[in-house]
Amino acid sequence: MNAKITGFTLIASLLACNAAFAANAEAGKAASATCAGCHGPKGISPSGAFPNLAGQKAEYLTAQLKAFKAKTRVAPVMNGMAGGLKDEDIDNLAAYFASLKPCE
Repeated sequence: MNAKITGFTLIASLLACNAAFAANAEAGKAASATCAGCHGPKGISPSGAFPNLAGQKAEYLTAQLKAFKAKTRVAPVMNGMAGGLKDEDIDNLAAYFASLKPCE
């Protein structure tokens, strides 16, 4: 019985934490102006040299931005761009780009 209560408490705590730290797509939109130069104003790249961000999964975008920030994924321009981002900024940008349609 204690294991069930502990499991339930753990799940409830995780859900509460997730809700408390939910990413803000509107804040991500405001922060995305710098991204627009290469990835397009709505995450659709004007060039094949840069990937589209619109419609990508937020988890994927978060992982990539954190890898650029940590320099475990090396791309000098992106390492510099992501280097100054806080985790909250990364989550917000990921939420914003994930909320966009992949083709417009």
